[in-house]
Amino acid sequence: MYLNFFNLKKEPFQITPDPSFLYLSPGHKEALASIIYGVEKKKGFVLIVGAVGVGKTTILRAYLEKTEKSRLRTIYLFNSNISYANLLRYIFRELGVVPESDEVCEMVNQLHQLLINEYKDGRNVLLLIDEAQNMPADTLENLRMLSNLETSTEKLIQIVFSAQPEFEKTLALDELKQLKQRIAVKAVIAPLSREEGLQYIHHRLKKASDKESIIFTPGALKEIVKNAEGIPRVINVLCDNCLISAFGYSKKKVSLGVVKEITRDFGMGKPLLTRWHLNLVIGLLVAAVACLGIYETTQLKEGTHNLVVRPVKSQPSQTESVPRAEKVEVVPVSDDTFASRVVERGDTLARLIKDVYGHVDSRLIRMVKKANPSINNENLIIEGGRIVFPARKSN
Repeated sequence: MYLNFFNLKKEPFQITPDPSFLYLSPGHKEALASIIYGVEKKKGFVLIVGAVGVGKTTILRAYLEKTEKSRLRTIYLFNSNISYANLLRYIFRELGVVPESDEVCEMVNQLHQLLINEYKDGRNVLLLIDEAQNMPADTLENLRMLSNLETSTEKLIQIVFSAQPEFEKTLALDELKQLKQRIAVKAVIAPLSREEGLQYIHHRLKKASDKESIIFTPGALKEIVKNAEGIPRVINVLCDNCLISAFGYSKKKVSLGVVKEITRDFGMGKPLLTRWHLNLVIGLLVAAVACLGIYETTQLKEGTHNLVVRPVKSQPSQTESVPRAEKVEVVPVSDDTFASRVVERGDTLARLIKDVYGHVDSRLIRMVKKANPSINNENLIIEGGRIVFPARKSN
């Protein structure tokens, strides 16, 4: 689809285990060397361990491509979830021989003779078991018996396990301790480091093009490697989809934006606020509002005796005049005179009554409230409002 657009001669990021694109990180080199050593030296059991997608099968294919076919008979088992009897039948079929009996014991004896004949003809027999973690424990225990097929100095059949890390838990079972002890060579393929991930992408692009060209921006490469977490198969999937998207947008280079779009599509993009963070923020806001409500309620209960409510000042219309709050002198009170005051900040009704009348009591409070119908609560008076103080009537 995009080969001509990016000047590529073949797709660089296929997920099939193509040995021609083999990138040998330190872990892959160790695994390949372990297989070569274990098989050529006829050590019996070899174990290659690695997570899903790190390239175990690619290493096996690369090894098989380099072997001398005339001197190695290879039996490649793809489906390891198999009984021991069926495994023996599969080995016979791959060797091109019909078993003389369906009895396991008889098949093992016949296989022993076949292996001796191959050994005499100068050929080594290799059994490759891919996805070995799926093999039943009973089959594994019986498989150990095949390692007893040997000469005085060498094993007649070499068995290579390629497995995910959980296979080691299976080997730790009591009934498989003897098999575990017979594993002579072991290698672990770890995920690629950040630098190895970048080198891996450059390596595959170089293999797929006649000349090295810059297709991914540095930011795009870093984002791909970060999201892939060192797994080559994931790198392949992300890079391939990025090339398809860039081709669709007619962009000659894969940008960081394209990579982020692809990672979001695969559920790898991380939101700014995860659900856990969002719940935490909501919880903190609810707690803050609750504390504020408690504080205000407490203040209202404890301080209403000197609370003055300020009115919200609105802009007057052109026809309205703005009243000017001015302080009115308190004149001596007599039976036929009144006093008035403009409420200022900090004033309370009780203090104003005391200022006007010289003392304060409940009768004076009721009298002033009656003269000022706007006062519903003696504890709440409005700043800027005018209060009229009537003359006291003689008893």
